[in-house]
Amino acid sequence: MHSTLIVARMSPESSAQVAQLFDAFDATDMPHRMGTRRRQLFSYQGLYFHLQDFDHEGGGEAIEEAKTDPRFQRISADLRPFIDPYDPAWQTPSDAMARRFYLWNPKEGDSQ
Repeated sequence: MHSTLIVARMSPESSAQVAQLFDAFDATDMPHRMGTRRRQLFSYQGLYFHLQDFDHEGGGEAIEEAKTDPRFQRISADLRPFIDPYDPAWQTPSDAMARRFYLWNPKEGDSQ
């Protein structure tokens, strides 16, 4: 499994609208087309975190490929009033992806 984490700015009052937009988007075949296994949205003190898990390595590339689909373009436009780039130089979703610098996975048989 591969994960991406998008970081942006969002007013906490917008969380319900953003969740509704993703609920409608995730009801289509788009998540499956992109290989999305799970999506989680978080907010913290004006920040927005979009954690997306993929079935395969290369989830960022799958997002880039999906950008031409009208449904992807529509949700991107619908999110604009609620989500602001963290970095003003933002151009594409990959520009807002955090870089993982540590990963721990339990060994099989470890108790949690």
